[in-house]
Amino acid sequence: MAFEVADAYDRFMGRYSVPLAPRFADFAGVVAGAHVTKARSAHASTDRVLDVGCGPGALTAELVHRVGAPRVLAADPSAPFVAAARQRCPGVEVVQAGAESLPWPDDTVEVALAQLVVHFMTDPVGGLREMGRVTRPGGTVAACVWDLAGASGPLSPFWAAVHDVAPDAPDESVRPGATEGDLGRLCVEAGLVVVDEGSVEVRVDHPSFPQWWEPYTLGVGPAGDFVAEADAATVEAVRRRCLDRLGDPPAPVRARAWAVRARVPGS
Repeated sequence: MAFEVADAYDRFMGRYSVPLAPRFADFAGVVAGAHVTKARSAHASTDRVLDVGCGPGALTAELVHRVGAPRVLAADPSAPFVAAARQRCPGVEVVQAGAESLPWPDDTVEVALAQLVVHFMTDPVGGLREMGRVTRPGGTVAACVWDLAGASGPLSPFWAAVHDVAPDAPDESVRPGATEGDLGRLCVEAGLVVVDEGSVEVRVDHPSFPQWWEPYTLGVGPAGDFVAEADAATVEAVRRRCLDRLGDPPAPVRARAWAVRARVPGS
């Protein structure tokens, strides 16, 4: 999957992940200007937060806004994404690393977050377990994944049109975390204590159908792979079906992500 080009990813998913970030940070309990209590201040984490699978930095920037760059850490396995996040969020320690092998010691942070990442982890349970390792006992691990198996994800109109044209085309509905309750199950398997499960939602208005459609042609993610690999007639049929479904300008896209907030066992 062509997740290597940060600009293409921002144009494709950033239009949804940027407005999602403050809602997810609220769900995770990262409060602007907040500090840990005196009882917690003895821990190595102080009040640092970690963005796992940060991509070009949509959530990282929101965390900086809330707690300041010196308190934010970020990691992503893609070198271009790491470079883009560093440029977007100066002062943040951004490292190239996958969720399953984070370079920080135990109890480094107060909160570890993974926005729209678990479904792309090589080992989701291992990635969540590793997020728990670098989070202090009693700290928070939070994750969210689009409703990829339902009708309320940001890409749902696209995949519905694809299945109208090519019913057997593979989609993202079987990915980890794509269904309600799946993130909680993964957290339990990772040894975390689920505190809350729910969803976070955003609404995005698109000025025109071409503006909505063009990012699908950039080769980003499974949707981009489908457009890049299908023959021209199939792609045109999908585009026309999307236009029939959405209109021009498109109806507002209301996108829901499943979310979980879990606690690291201990004090």
